[in-house]
Amino acid sequence: MSSQAGPLIRLRRGHTELVLELLGKHGPLSRSSLGSLSGLSRTTLYEIVAELISTGAVVASPAEPAQRKRGRPVEKLTLNPRAGQVIGIDFARRAVHVAAVNVAHEVIGTASEAHPAGLPWKQRVDLAGHLVDSLAGGALDLGALTALGVGVVGPVFNPGDEATPAHGVDDLPILLREHFQVPVVIDNNTRLAALAEATWGSAAGSREVVYLRLSYGVGGGLVFGGSLHRGPQGLSGEFGHIRVIEDGKPCECGGTGCLETVASAGAVLDAYRAAGGAADDVPALTSALRDGDETARELLGEVGARVGDVLAGLCNAVGPGLVVIGGELADTGPALLEPLEDVLRARVMPISRNWVGLRPAMLGDTAGALGAIALVLHESPVLSRYPKTSTSKEDA
Repeated sequence: MSSQAGPLIRLRRGHTELVLELLGKHGPLSRSSLGSLSGLSRTTLYEIVAELISTGAVVASPAEPAQRKRGRPVEKLTLNPRAGQVIGIDFARRAVHVAAVNVAHEVIGTASEAHPAGLPWKQRVDLAGHLVDSLAGGALDLGALTALGVGVVGPVFNPGDEATPAHGVDDLPILLREHFQVPVVIDNNTRLAALAEATWGSAAGSREVVYLRLSYGVGGGLVFGGSLHRGPQGLSGEFGHIRVIEDGKPCECGGTGCLETVASAGAVLDAYRAAGGAADDVPALTSALRDGDETARELLGEVGARVGDVLAGLCNAVGPGLVVIGGELADTGPALLEPLEDVLRARVMPISRNWVGLRPAMLGDTAGALGAIALVLHESPVLSRYPKTSTSKEDA
């Protein structure tokens, strides 16, 4: 009998870890949703959930009154918020953004601070530490910190704990581990913003998402099946380097006529000034739009059409449920987004037009840091600090 107990215990432990992983990845779930995602039988699932609740690894809360319908209120299950915390850091070009979330997907706090271009990495890490200390009014319990997610600018080869940023900051993971004394997971910050929008932002609940950021660089990310797609070497999401103009302007990637040479914030501002406009930044361009500047409106209409064409091709290739547009240029609003959507819907396959939605991003500057947290929650269920259960004991 004991010869069979070992495999049965390992099977039960695997089921328990699956439940914990799903709650870590998706946040609050009903038993019904958890059953659908896990594929476990009702009896097995309910036994595992009851044990996790009894040990404090999982907590159950009733539905909000406004969500209740007839019958018994539907409980939502979450990982115990006290079981662990995850810190996310986004090292943007000229700022550091940080966020803290507990394993129940509750955002504890966010903070940001700008810095001069070219600030040494040691000072950037120190700045990140200072910002983390400021979260939650200084009441953040770093003793419960279990992992650190990090976003950086530019391509990241082999994302994860062995990541190598393309700009050669080989010692960044070492600096971070020394400062925070926890494991570190690194990925491209724009790609992480895609995951954040699919987890907490305008695409929350959607499992198939194309995210495009129109900033001083142009890039994005793909979320498939609720998980971030990175490609074999971690080079997915480089939408800014899709060619849109034959014999166009040189791009920093080495190509010519890339979307980034047309639709980045810098390219748009240069084109606006060349057409006689006066704007030093995107807020000034947005102000000109509000004042009825037709040059700005026509320019953004052309840019929106180019972007819509690229997005239509992407949608025809990967079939997302939602397209999310972020970055500074998205703040120009309808002048950009309406022509973008018109072309997107005209060029996407007719059969899928009603299935593709377009939304502006909603997480702003903290998207990269929140995405770094989502990456940790998705890939590392952060199980080590949960109360031990009987399923964790080997058969003697």
